Amino acid sequence: MTTGRVIVVGSVNIDLVVTGRTLPAPGETVIGGRFAQHHGGKGGNQAVAAARLGATTSFVGAVGDDDFGRSARAALEAQRIDVSELRTLPDQATGVALILVDAHGENSIAVASGANGAVTPEQVAASVAALAPGPGDVVLVGHEIPTVAVAEALRAAGERGATTILNPAPASGLDAETVALAELVTPNEGELATLHQAGVRAERLLVSLGSEGADLRTPDGSVRIPALPVEAVDTVGAGDTVNGALAAALATGLPLEAAARRAVAAASLAVTKPGAREGMPTLDALEAALHP
Repeated sequence: MTTGRVIVVGSVNIDLVVTGRTLPAPGETVIGGRFAQHHGGKGGNQAVAAARLGATTSFVGAVGDDDFGRSARAALEAQRIDVSELRTLPDQATGVALILVDAHGENSIAVASGANGAVTPEQVAASVAALAPGPGDVVLVGHEIPTVAVAEALRAAGERGATTILNPAPASGLDAETVALAELVTPNEGELATLHQAGVRAERLLVSLGSEGADLRTPDGSVRIPALPVEAVDTVGAGDTVNGALAAALATGLPLEAAARRAVAAASLAVTKPGAREGMPTLDALEAALHP
């Protein structure tokens, strides 16, 4: 039973997905793929991952005044996510992600940010104030919205005593001051390399390693957390599952390492089905996998 809330501040997109034998090289056309449309955006995905695991979840972000935006809002509401602070921006389109997936589940993604890129620090500050997070709550912030809005979300949540997590995806453009506002940073290996190249460091990290699981790195040392043995169908959304599940576990009051182990297990289950959200486990499914 969760004791705190999860508040996700970030992006929401519609994912347009083509699955084929191989990913095209630059200038190459690969035919014979299968098309599907899914709900996505790292922020929306992370909110769904947390809600499916029983967390009381709110989402802060923006969509356009279009069919994609109305569909995205309805999809979050269907997962019992509070969308009272999901703004509709009449002069923006809803974000869209174009995703290519190969036969091994690897992916390549291009994003048109739309309304996500128009989220402002003022909007975020007002939304955080309206939701009033406090001790016991977890605020998870992604970087598919402007950096200034990310910083404001982390600052406002931290000032109210909430636990703050930064998912630095994408990592480009993040500065040391913004990263320092987060209690925990959750990059993958590529994002961590980008941060280090920019001279940005964090004291507490959960580094996603794909099929190898994750490394939890704190001032006390490093702990490798293995993934569950599964057959990967689609890795889209695995990192989002890690983040949402981590926030949900921390909101129950679990210590960081125990929460990280649950998050990695949840992500292992998520890659067994196509689509960013479709494989995200319920609380019962996660418990069954952890305690067979």
